[in-house]
Amino acid sequence: MPMSPAGDDVDAAPPPPTVAPNGPGEEQAASCDLDAIQSAIGEPFDEAKLSQLQSDSGARQVRVLRPGEAATMDHRPDRLNVHLDDQDMIEDLRCG
Repeated sequence: MPMSPAGDDVDAAPPPPTVAPNGPGEEQAASCDLDAIQSAIGEPFDEAKLSQLQSDSGARQVRVLRPGEAATMDHRPDRLNVHLDDQDMIEDLRCG
């Protein structure tokens, strides 16, 4: 067991495990491109817009968030979050 950096009798915690991408290109595939879709902010949202945003951003998933809706706090670099206002206008776009 490793010793504490202070040299006392308390054992130091083991180092955290190393996590690697699942395969070649995983880092690149696990993200979305906000630059390609920023012009959609302020536009009305509908199902056709959803498909277009997903395609243009390269996101694997899209989550639509309306005011007052609960959302998980998990970070997914391959997910596009579409934030809408009360009139279903696109207010913000974020990856994660």
